[in-house]
Formats: sequence, C-alpha cells, structure tokens
Amino acid sequence: MTSLRKLGASDLEVFPLALGGNVFGWTADQERSFAVLDAYTAAGGNFVDTADVYSAWVDGNQGGESETILGTWLEARGNRSDVVVATKVSQHPDFRGLSAANIKAAADASLRRLRTDYIDLYYTHFDQPEMPVEEIIGALDELVKAGKVRHIAASNISAERLRASLEFSDREGLARYVALQPHYNLVSRGTYEGELQDLAVRVGLAAVPYYGLASGFLTGKYRPGTRVESARAGGAAKHLETERGRRVLDALDEVAAAHDAPVATVALAWLAARPTVAAPIASARTVEQLPALLGVGELTLSEAEVARLTEASA
Repeated sequence: MTSLRKLGASDLEVFPLALGGNVFGWTADQERSFAVLDAYTAAGGNFVDTADVYSAWVDGNQGGESETILGTWLEARGNRSDVVVATKVSQHPDFRGLSAANIKAAADASLRRLRTDYIDLYYTHFDQPEMPVEEIIGALDELVKAGKVRHIAASNISAERLRASLEFSDREGLARYVALQPHYNLVSRGTYEGELQDLAVRVGLAAVPYYGLASGFLTGKYRPGTRVESARAGGAAKHLETERGRRVLDALDEVAAAHDAPVATVALAWLAARPTVAAPIASARTVEQLPALLGVGELTLSEAEVARLTEASA
C-alpha cells in the first residue's frame, strides 16, 4: 500500500499523486469523471485538486462544473471525510480577484457546489499583486476561524509576495500558507526552482506542482511524426521542437525501460523526488490513463536516475 505524505506543516496526509479535476466537465463528462474518481480512490488515492473556474473556458460552461461533479460524487459515495479536497479562488467569472468580500463569497459558492461544509485546502489561484497581503490573509483567516477552510495555500505567486504573506501571518498570528502550487515539470523548471523553491524549503512549505506532465508531453505519446488527438495537443507538441524536450524524452525512455514502467510514471517520480514536493498533480480523462499516474507511489528512482533526468532537463 502506498504510504501517504504529510503536507507541509499541516495535519493533512496525502497520496503522492493529486488527481487533477480540470478535466471534470470538460473532456470527461460526469459518468467518466465518476469512474476515474472511483478508480483513483480504490487504489488508495485521497487528494483531489479542483478550482472554482474549472471549466469556464469551454463553450456553454460558466465555471464550477468540476466542483459540481466532484461534490455530486462525494455525496453519492458518502466518503467526504476520506478525501482531501483542494480548490481555488480568484478566477471564476463571477468571483474574480482576491478582495476580502470576493474570497468569502467565492468560498461559499464553492462549498455549495462541493456539497460540503469545509474545504481541506483553499488556494489563492493567481495572486493579485495590487491587493494588500493583509486583506487576502485576513479574509482567508476568517474562513479558517469559521471552520469553512482547514488550511490555506497559494498558487502562482512570487517569492516576494509569498514572503510578505508569511511574515504577516506570523506577525499577527493568523492562518499561514502550508503549501504552494507552482507550474513545475521536467521541461519547465525555472517556473519554480530558484528563489521560490528556496523560500519553500526554508519555511517548510509543501509543493503540489501543476502541469506535472507538461500537458501530456511527458507521457511520451508525443513523438516526431506522430499526431495526437487531444484538447491540449498543441501545447504539448511544442516541446518536441526544443533540444531540451528531445533530451528529456531520451532520458525518460532510458529510465522507464530500466524499470519497465510508463514514461509518465518516471516523469512524476522525478517530480516527487524533488525538494519540497509532496504530490504532483496529474489528471486522467479515462480510467485507462490512471495506472501510469498512480505508479508514482510505487516507483522510487535511484540517485543516479534522478541525476540523469535532472541533467537532461537542465
């Protein structure tokens, strides 16, 4: 059985793969989403990542579709206390930004869609640099004190703003970020490594990286001369045009062959071995895509293999 990982300084313990909810209500309808959620939890998974804006970018959607499907599933399965639910605020068309009033109204809307009275991990989805950290943290702290949110976290935030937020929380004795959600993978390292990662290490924050598979590129299905039918194919295929992308694929193939493991599992295992990373996020449209993601809990790379991948992705 895959062991759970502690999420930073919080009391949350999470499976080493967070299941991405961005596909629920987008490329996976309710029936398919339920099947993926059932298979993920049957395998020991307990950490589902969504956002209030998922999937407002789809024609006919308004945002909140993913939370609605997840909430319907939680209610149907009666397993709310077994699942760590993470969602986010600031991008829903009706609840944009991080003003105190908006954070509180958006949280209430998310709770309704999720059919629950608490959110385990509540992220600021994109920072709003002109909004004082005092207002943002103050509003998040009120949600924690009200029992609506257990822990708070930040996605897409600069090291400078993160530091200011933590200092304010510490100074005032208010809720403090326990996790970060950075864009981070083998072909995008500068989006986290450096000042932000150094700060996370120093203050004990957990990282829950998104785009862990670079929109599917790091599954290995994108190869020269192949055509992939996917809503995200354009973004993923561009990595084939870079020398680094091709180097990373070669290194992944080599390590995957040594373990008789899928390329995606190896890419996620590299992430899971990085400093601060508690659980990379990856989404599955179908149950068939899940085993390669879930394998991250079972695959431990050697130091030499981690180094090989790190070097190839430099």
